[in-house]
Order: sequence, then C-alpha cells, then structure tokens
Amino acid sequence: MRFRCCRAAPAHWTVLREEGDAVEYHAATLVLELHRTETEAYLIALADKIPSVYVVMRPAPELEPGIPLELQLVTASAHEGLNYTDSSEVIVEKVPMPPGLIAWVQEFIDLHHEEEIFLKRKRDEKRVDLVEEGIGDPRVRQMSDVYRAPGQRKRADASEH
Repeated sequence: MRFRCCRAAPAHWTVLREEGDAVEYHAATLVLELHRTETEAYLIALADKIPSVYVVMRPAPELEPGIPLELQLVTASAHEGLNYTDSSEVIVEKVPMPPGLIAWVQEFIDLHHEEEIFLKRKRDEKRVDLVEEGIGDPRVRQMSDVYRAPGQRKRADASEH
C-alpha cells in the first residue's frame, strides 16, 4: 500500500519571489510516496530538530539555459536521503516539512508502524566430543602441513618407506 501526496500545481522553475540577489523558485512538483516498510526511516526524519524531506537533484546543463538542476525525487525517508548522499552525481537537500505534511506523515506512521522486537541470538553450543582428523590431504607430498593431523602424517610417512 502506498500513500501519495500531491497538492501543488505543476511548475517549471516558476519565480515565486525575488529579494535582492536571491530568487525563490517553484522548480517542480514531485510526488511523495510513503511505503509501509519505511516507517522507521520516516520516524527518524520527523524526530530531526527540523523535520524535513530530502530532495534529490542532479546538474542539468543540457536541459535548458537558465535551468541549473533537474529534480529527480522527494522522499521523507531519512535512510533513502542518506543513501543518495553517497553519490557524487546527485545533490541532496533537506527541505523543511510544512505542518500539514508533518501531520500527514505522522498519520501514515500511526497507521502502519510496527515496532520490531529485538531478539538476542543464542550461539550454537560447541561440541567438544568431536574428533577432527585434520584438513590436509595425505595424498599430497609436502615437507610440512600445518593442517594435517599428526596421526595422518605418521601413516603417510610410513607408506613412503
């Protein structure tokens, strides 16, 4: 099951406001999808000092003059956002979530999040009653073989004489 959020109008680098040298754009409208298996990562993003979504972009000089970036993805998953930072081909920016988006993501988490119960693994019991004959192959002649069991070494040496 996926939740999809898309309320903004389509945009293509529309200027929203200009202040001095700073220009604020509505660059694109991307679809934000939430997945049940990612609720832990959404909780991490919401627990941040400033809850944010991660916007993944790449330089796009080939598109159009004056359009420096191509927006590829928006995600509320802190894990997915972090994974994209490993690539030198993309730029990842954190964008603060508005209150309505925070509430929407929190509602999704409340519906689908299941705490994972930590179970400590038990080690297999080591059997001390087993006899190991060795790893070395008695058919291969060697001056010394640290893996050959002493009993096999004596039998191999006796058969050579």
